[in-house]
Amino acid sequence: MSLTREQVAHIAELAKLELSDAELERLARQLSDILEYAERLNQLDTAAIAPTASVIPNQNVMRPDIVTPSLSRAQVLQNAPDTDANHEFLRVRAILEE
Repeated sequence: MSLTREQVAHIAELAKLELSDAELERLARQLSDILEYAERLNQLDTAAIAPTASVIPNQNVMRPDIVTPSLSRAQVLQNAPDTDANHEFLRVRAILEE
């Protein structure tokens, strides 16, 4: 599939790109080459390839989810810059637009 200069100019306008005449010509050739290559890939017979086939072995890279003790409320509030009167909750400044 070959793109015309006008089609590339339209694509550039949609992308809000200002291109010179030389850039339009160059991009028309490059984009046409990309589309022709994609068309060649569409001609390959992939009927025997599973949809989830991969060329590298898949392995889980996540660590196991292990329950560990967390900080107590007192430890967390000890580092808080501001708490309520009973030292039970974190106090944060309200972020509201007026």
